[in-house]
Amino acid sequence: MSTYQKTFSIKKLWIILAVGMMVMFGILLLLGQQIYQQAPPIPALVKSTAGETLYTRNDIETGQNVWQSIGGMEQGSIWGHGSYLAPDWSADWLHREALTLLEINTQRSRSGLSLEQETAMQKAMLPALMRKNTYDPATETITVSNNRAAAIKQVEGHYLRLYQGSDEASLALRRDYAFSVHGLLNAQEAKQLAAFYFWTAWGATTNRPNDNITYTSNWPHEPLVNNKPTTSTLMWSIASIILLLGAAGALVTYYVKQFDDWRDDILPEQGMATSDLLANATVTPSMRATAKYFWVVCGMFVSQVLLGIVTAHYAVEGQGLYGLPFAEYLPYTVTRTWHTQLAVLWIATAWLAAGLYVAPMLAGRDPKFQRFGVNFLFISLVIIVIGSFVGQWAAVHRFFTSLTANFWFGHQGYEYVDLGRFWQIYLTIGLLLWVVLVVRALWPVLQQKGDKSLIYLVLISALAIGLLYGAGLMWGQHTHISVMEYWRWWVVHLWVEGIFEVFATAIISLLFVRMGILRTSTATVMVLFATIIFLFGGVLGTFHHLYFSGTPTSVIAVGAMISALEVVPLLVVGFEAYNRYKVERVEKWQLAYHWPFMFFSAVLLWNFVGAGLFGFMINPPIALYYMQGLNTTANHGHAALFGVYGMLGLGLTLYCMRGLTDITRWDQKMLKRAFWALNIGLGMMTFLSLLPQGVIQTYTSIELGYSFARSAEFMHSPIMEALVWARVPGDIVFSIGVFYFACFMVKAFAGNTKEKQSNYIHVNK
Repeated sequence: MSTYQKTFSIKKLWIILAVGMMVMFGILLLLGQQIYQQAPPIPALVKSTAGETLYTRNDIETGQNVWQSIGGMEQGSIWGHGSYLAPDWSADWLHREALTLLEINTQRSRSGLSLEQETAMQKAMLPALMRKNTYDPATETITVSNNRAAAIKQVEGHYLRLYQGSDEASLALRRDYAFSVHGLLNAQEAKQLAAFYFWTAWGATTNRPNDNITYTSNWPHEPLVNNKPTTSTLMWSIASIILLLGAAGALVTYYVKQFDDWRDDILPEQGMATSDLLANATVTPSMRATAKYFWVVCGMFVSQVLLGIVTAHYAVEGQGLYGLPFAEYLPYTVTRTWHTQLAVLWIATAWLAAGLYVAPMLAGRDPKFQRFGVNFLFISLVIIVIGSFVGQWAAVHRFFTSLTANFWFGHQGYEYVDLGRFWQIYLTIGLLLWVVLVVRALWPVLQQKGDKSLIYLVLISALAIGLLYGAGLMWGQHTHISVMEYWRWWVVHLWVEGIFEVFATAIISLLFVRMGILRTSTATVMVLFATIIFLFGGVLGTFHHLYFSGTPTSVIAVGAMISALEVVPLLVVGFEAYNRYKVERVEKWQLAYHWPFMFFSAVLLWNFVGAGLFGFMINPPIALYYMQGLNTTANHGHAALFGVYGMLGLGLTLYCMRGLTDITRWDQKMLKRAFWALNIGLGMMTFLSLLPQGVIQTYTSIELGYSFARSAEFMHSPIMEALVWARVPGDIVFSIGVFYFACFMVKAFAGNTKEKQSNYIHVNK
């Protein structure tokens, strides 16, 4: 392929990327507008036909804030989003209300039939009674029958006892649900929380106006009220699989067609570099200042794993750790909050630190005050982590007397963005400062001659990292939960899973070019092509998280079809692996980069397994209908989040340590053990524990209903607890890997005076 052809291809790819992103984000915003307009209404009043007021809008909205303050999604789930040990509260309320109403209707009927006949008749009538939409837009009032009002009061009583711990049965349930021993509510808070749960269940069982499907598209599966998959859920699932197969075939054909050209054209025009072109790169003061970031990455990584082990153990004991009253100090809600938040924080910190390290290295110098900016950003990061964690701990222990104070400084209750609004704003400002530091450091590179597409892609993705996290500021304290979910997944899906991956891919390819092992034009085409393929599926693929979150059915259609395309690039991972192998199998100087490359290669494997196989297993609407909020989600999350993004973060950490430490002091055996223990342990964790748990839960959800698959009775059944224990071997192996990696870093940084070596023949033999 000639230089002109490649230049033309690059320009064409930039046009496709620009136009495609405008279209994709336009559709994302358009459907977001529909979510705003068609979300389940929050009534001003819920009353009985006799005129008795059950709940007000203030009860429901305040109840949502109470739910947030006690951990929210870290203590059970709503509409399938959240943690897995306590029930899904929407499904739990719905099932309890349906059973209670059936019992009341049967008892109060005077048809003269036998009990069995009466029960059968009332059971047949129950779906119509509960699915009927009695919301009056003119008065903003939901009116329920007197019998249903009585059922609602009985279910409310269950929750009042549960959250106040007022009897032994409730205390036993609190232990099974791993509730905080300090998280008791007063009567008013418990009633408001019950109002919020009622409303989420009402949205899950009430038909949309002039339709026969509920606001949550008939989710959850609940036979008592005839909640079952809609026709569109099944049809769009079939269509998504057909699209996946067609797109996969087209992409593989394209790769096969281009592969010979890429294989022969991948190396630099002047040939592979025979020496490490970056070995004598100037390590600027700001680059040295990033060393502390990697120490923090290591510390957060170790802490996250330890918290994960404790959190998993709570699935057995609930409020203890091998008999010790550990939960009195760090209950499940706190450990899970910190575990999930640290997962994002340490990975993001590794990537951010890599950007701060690489940008001055490529430019060959520091801009003025760059080191000060790096240090200031580090101090801010530490303050945010400590401050947000203290606030979350205080919230769960009920130290905040104001729900507004909790929203700003405590626990927002929304998974992955649990930190209080003040800390969110602080982190957003910090990310924008990071963008400024990276851009100003790379500015001299932009003045150099030659194609700058890779640099532009790094800068654009860096800017997107700073801006997209700001989507988490688009909701307020009383924002409708459907609207909040829309913006939350902008952060979780687009920020964590999308733009960061583009940034990492671009910066790694840029480094390969600067190292003299990859041709600029080929690297640019490959990165742009990969970015287009990934983002075309990834942007609108955000909607596969929102199928059943009170969103219109158009979300299912778009989410199903487009999210199927997210899997397509992973089907050609073998081609990427070969190309990676091609650029790594070079002169002996590159053995110094062996382990960073090994971690990058592990990303390819886990991208295929964790994001591809496990991700698509739950992506089609018909699959997620039964699987949402089960351990199939946790299985995908662990394999994809650590396997892909975590391995990438560790690889970038090692790449930067290559310049911050003396490579000859690296303990290669220790690093080798860390690498294999991490990968083997993760595989054991997923295949021996999380995946079997999820499959059994899914079978139960299909057979007996979703609420039972999430119940304490089922979660603490012998087989489920046995599978929790089956996670222990994998956790041990994985922890050994973490231990070796931490020890490796200590040894590597112990001799912090880096002596430049001109010959690496003896390294990594």
